[in-house]
Amino acid sequence: MSTAERMLNGTTYEDTFLVDGVRTGFADYAGPLARVSATDMGIKVARAALARSGTAPAGIDTVIGANVAQTSTDAYLVPRHIGLYAGVPQDRPALLVQRICGSGFETIAQAADAIKLGKAETALCVGTESMSRNPVAAYEHRTGFALGQVKFVDTLWETLNDPASDTFMGMTAENLARRHRITREEVDEFAALSFARAIAARNRGFHAGEIVALENETFEGEGLTPRQLRLPRGLDLWEEDSHIRPTDRETLARLKPVFGGVQTGGNSSGIVDGAAAAVVAHRDRLGDRLGDRHGDRHDGRTPLARVVAACAAGVPPEIMGIGPVPAIRGVLQLAGMTLEDIDLVEVNEAFGAQVIAVERELGLDREKLNVNGGAIAIGHPLAATGLRCTITLARALRERRLRWGVASACVGGGQGIALLLENPEAA
Repeated sequence: MSTAERMLNGTTYEDTFLVDGVRTGFADYAGPLARVSATDMGIKVARAALARSGTAPAGIDTVIGANVAQTSTDAYLVPRHIGLYAGVPQDRPALLVQRICGSGFETIAQAADAIKLGKAETALCVGTESMSRNPVAAYEHRTGFALGQVKFVDTLWETLNDPASDTFMGMTAENLARRHRITREEVDEFAALSFARAIAARNRGFHAGEIVALENETFEGEGLTPRQLRLPRGLDLWEEDSHIRPTDRETLARLKPVFGGVQTGGNSSGIVDGAAAAVVAHRDRLGDRLGDRHGDRHDGRTPLARVVAACAAGVPPEIMGIGPVPAIRGVLQLAGMTLEDIDLVEVNEAFGAQVIAVERELGLDREKLNVNGGAIAIGHPLAATGLRCTITLARALRERRLRWGVASACVGGGQGIALLLENPEAA
């Protein structure tokens, strides 16, 4: 391995596969899922991912969960509770990972690492986020407060500011817009394309193929106190992305900038609630899915994707949105590939200007980028996004009969993360 490769925070994998995965429909902030806990959404998608992948809960060696904001009193236990109520045996461990917007990707990378190290052969990966339940908190009152000095903060709003660089998250996109001379018209054009592609994908049933419906349900397990997932009164089922809507450039142009530049509420990622889950497994656990006969735990369908490599990287906090650039370059370097080899690219649309800056730095072909729409249209539930992007990319490669794909995201504080996938049906 070269010195340059050793400096990369990533690795390659030979026999690790994304077996299958699902997500909830993503619901707008303070909307239909506002009272549903992140844990309950996670349990639901975990159960669905196991069922869809044909994996028995007893076949899971480890649970890797992601959740950014602590939005319920049992939030410390999110991955453990998800595993237990999904039926994973109590002697299997659970881990919570947090790389903010890259957390969902990190669950897959951690699963692949565990498999490569021989610590596990099959992992359940779950990312779940309730943006609506981000608390209003008092951090300094444990030991009392002075007269008139009661201080509560809206954590959803305050955590969007990075005090290390004294930069509000949206301003990092404005910084990139200035550096790359990106205009408001260009950002609105990209946002309109995201909505149009998401609508087209929804209309042909693409998104429905990865969504599991949420409904009123009781989760039980041996020795466990029952939990209840409850939707709002009058709503019996939730299975759509409510943020996707017809949105043209003229509509977007009428919105006021939030930070005095190019970014508006319409060309930035939607604030939504949702969860996603996937099963990641070693080749030996796939039975006849890949032509061998080592096991009988699956139903014979080809896995969604082979996980080829993962890489994370750091960038200056004030331009955190450029993070996918070194992460994508790193993951390709690890695999000995170039962007010319890649058929589809999925970059989380935190902000329109941010994605355009990544597109320009890498020289991406927009016809290969976010072909089914992205977070501007679909929404960005922080810990679930990486899994959603990865599952969407794998399914898009299969649908189009293409071989190679990269999924990536920028990360608050100045990071990027990327995964390289291969479609087994095109290998």
